[in-house]
Amino acid sequence: MSKTLKLSEQLIAIESVTPLDSGCQQIIKDILLPLGFACESIQSGEVTNLWAKKGSTQPLIVFAGHTDVVPTGPLEKWTTDPFVPTIQDGILYGRGAADMKCSIAAMLVAVEEFIQQHPDHPGSIGFLITSDEEGPAIHGTAVVCKLLKQRGEQIDFCVVGEPTSSQQFGDTIKNGRRGSMSGKLVIHGVQGHIAYPQLAKNPIHSSAAVITELAQEVWDMGNEYYLPTSFQISNIHAGTGATNVIPGHLNIDFNFRFSTVSTSEGLQQRVHAILDKHNLKYDLDWTISGQPFLTPQGLLSEALSQAIFSEIGLRAELSTSGGTSDGRFIAQICPQVVEFGPINASIHKINEHIAVSEIEPLKNIYRKTLENILC
Repeated sequence: MSKTLKLSEQLIAIESVTPLDSGCQQIIKDILLPLGFACESIQSGEVTNLWAKKGSTQPLIVFAGHTDVVPTGPLEKWTTDPFVPTIQDGILYGRGAADMKCSIAAMLVAVEEFIQQHPDHPGSIGFLITSDEEGPAIHGTAVVCKLLKQRGEQIDFCVVGEPTSSQQFGDTIKNGRRGSMSGKLVIHGVQGHIAYPQLAKNPIHSSAAVITELAQEVWDMGNEYYLPTSFQISNIHAGTGATNVIPGHLNIDFNFRFSTVSTSEGLQQRVHAILDKHNLKYDLDWTISGQPFLTPQGLLSEALSQAIFSEIGLRAELSTSGGTSDGRFIAQICPQVVEFGPINASIHKINEHIAVSEIEPLKNIYRKTLENILC
């Protein structure tokens, strides 16, 4: 059993359901301290964060990830215990196997091998690990990045170990993510008896044209890295449950997934303009869970792409698809952030897994990326 696989199993065996770390980061520190890393634990609420750094010169390349995992779901539907790492037919099963404890193990062993092979390497290496990526993401990476910014800590490159591979291992590098912004809209009418519509005002009827306009609006055309910004309604609710009552209000929940072509402020202004044009009485509360970020093709993406091709002979594609990640926080203090990791087909699912044959290549790719940047 390789060191990377053994460490992966050790981490998977820890029941670190978000926001708990449950000791994973202590294992990480036990590996990093003998390598010369200064390790700092940053507690925020129930969340445990780790900032570890070796060196004091630029460039600083950071490996980032999370030790928390999502809940298992119904245990009886798993073919194996989700916290007993099990290998069957060359597949490693366990909660967090793909998302993203094997990535963390691969990063740690990659750094250990790199330091052993290049003890006098230039630059610095860091780790930013949280137990709050799968949860609200309020007390995790965002807290650490804010602290590092206050200290004036400069990060030049960051590789996040999220599972980015799609059809086959190594086919996709995420060089950005769309922003996510939600709105809770309440359109006010006047409740009344359905037999006397002249005495009421139906908010469902008055909002029909608005919904159509919002759904048909072209918010932007995207760019070479992003698809056009999308607007989607997720929930609509009105009424008392009775069939003879005109409702007094209509609740609409919607979400924007937006690119760097648009801004959250600009999208909000356009929504309000459409609502105001239709003379609606309404309340609208906004929540921004993440701003978009983009790392154009450059030194980091090329170093990682070369490492992937060198290891497995595959040309990875750059992509900004998918949901949000902690890269959105790191990008605020680091100009080049990319994500790369295992196949993501089983993440958050019953019987989450990763092919054992991909674990060592993942480690080698991380090590070669370090070599391409620092050597």
